[in-house]
Amino acid sequence: MSDDQMRKVFDEIGNRRDQLVTTLQELVRIPSVTGDEGAVQDRVEQMFRERGLEIDRWETTRDEILPYVDHVGDQPRYEDRPNVVGIRRGAGEGRSIMLNAHVDVVDPGDASFWTHGPWSGEVVGDLLYGRGSADMKGGLVTFLMALDALEAAGVELAGDIRIASTVGEEDGGFGSLGTILRGHRADAVLITEPTKLALIAAHAGSLVCRLTITGKSAHGAMRDSGVSAIEKFIPIFQDLQNWEADRNRELQHPLFADIANKIPISFGYLRSGEWHSTVPETLVAEGRIGLMPGEDMYEFQEQVRQRIMAVAERDPWLWEHPPKLEWVSGQFAPSETKQEEPFPQALMAAHQRATGQPLPVQGAPYGADMRLYTYIGEMPCVMYGAGDVAVAHQNDEHISIADVKTAAKTVAALLVDWCRTT
Repeated sequence: MSDDQMRKVFDEIGNRRDQLVTTLQELVRIPSVTGDEGAVQDRVEQMFRERGLEIDRWETTRDEILPYVDHVGDQPRYEDRPNVVGIRRGAGEGRSIMLNAHVDVVDPGDASFWTHGPWSGEVVGDLLYGRGSADMKGGLVTFLMALDALEAAGVELAGDIRIASTVGEEDGGFGSLGTILRGHRADAVLITEPTKLALIAAHAGSLVCRLTITGKSAHGAMRDSGVSAIEKFIPIFQDLQNWEADRNRELQHPLFADIANKIPISFGYLRSGEWHSTVPETLVAEGRIGLMPGEDMYEFQEQVRQRIMAVAERDPWLWEHPPKLEWVSGQFAPSETKQEEPFPQALMAAHQRATGQPLPVQGAPYGADMRLYTYIGEMPCVMYGAGDVAVAHQNDEHISIADVKTAAKTVAALLVDWCRTT
């Protein structure tokens, strides 16, 4: 495509700010906390139909995911959680692409802590606020704006485009797995996670665990006759923190060189005790333990088990009452698509064409659906999008409207190059 034709596409995107804002506000204003995505997918399907896309809508079942349950976790429910894929068929003889964005979001918590309401879609200057604005309904709008601009500019592509609006990413990714099991395939997959307009070619893994510590109850005034499960958990937690520091020093990867904590270990849920003056006989801790690209998920689970049991073996009580370690929810294996491969190179060239600037290439310390497409689907996959993951799960989550437009320009240029024009 000539520079003049590409500039026409970019101008179309640049002139569609109002449409971009309205579309993203519509999606943000439909609450879609993980497990309750039906209503937002109804609207997404309408948006796809309005653009003349071929629609595939279905609900992935428990029986389908059972062989892969270690990766995505068993779901509390599967009904009314549809995936929606919109397909624009190409003229033929072009490479195909799948554009992926999840529509489920994390719970916004107490709305009084938000300056701008979590479902408001309020716009202040260049920023649009609301839960899911960055993570990642803004990514879905990026795809729609790119398609609209190409259509308005009269650009016809040779390769097929699939836009996958998926559910359940926040607790394991069974929606993206569902697209693979459904048979949706492409020569490459782009996920618009909020990457601050950087190419994420590798991401770390995240193993989710539940650790149960058994103590012995006693009256608080007679604490020495009991065994506090809290006090038995502390040395295990401290040892895991030490291990985190050791692994950060020892593990090296060029795309993670600027990340201080590449493989965080964090416990986000602890419950212990039944009464303030009773020595707690049980503690349950749930958390995530990070691993690097190149590390095997199952082998690392065994390393974690050995590390915890090594601490227990040094304690007489824990030796006789060993901690119980379980792997719960979806387990996020790490993954990587080498940046020298054709698809990342095409994305780099598209970003350069859209912005005039080289595309930063980075690694990410979080788990993502990318690993399902690379590991199970065996398709090259990278992540690139507007927004900052640092605000994704916080109060006053927001996204830059200008950055969404930039991402849409990059996606449009990528589609022209990757799928080829007729």
